[in-house]
Amino acid sequence: MFEVGAQAAPSPAGRSAVGLYHLAWEVDTLEELERIAARLTEMGALVGASDHSTTKALYAKDPDGLEFEVSWLVPATLLTEETLRGRSRIRPLDLAAEKERYGAHTRGGIGVSTPA
Repeated sequence: MFEVGAQAAPSPAGRSAVGLYHLAWEVDTLEELERIAARLTEMGALVGASDHSTTKALYAKDPDGLEFEVSWLVPATLLTEETLRGRSRIRPLDLAAEKERYGAHTRGGIGVSTPA
């Protein structure tokens, strides 16, 4: 289980109090995102996974109830008009399909969050 000591009440930050609401990390490959998804699931911390078209994201909660995100960004050279238009809707994440589409070892974020 993903906890330290007694389970804390969910954080009201971002809802009814000022404080950290959301923190995100970027991973290099879809293979790494898949490994993290498996580990978060094993720990009972994974609460969601979304396809935002240009980003593929996992959502989990830490022991204090704070939500955090782990994501992979489509490299700039692979962005298409269709991919950019897809940002207007959020779909469930299908990691197997995304690995087939982009490759399990393709470095994400190149030209977006990492210089080309």
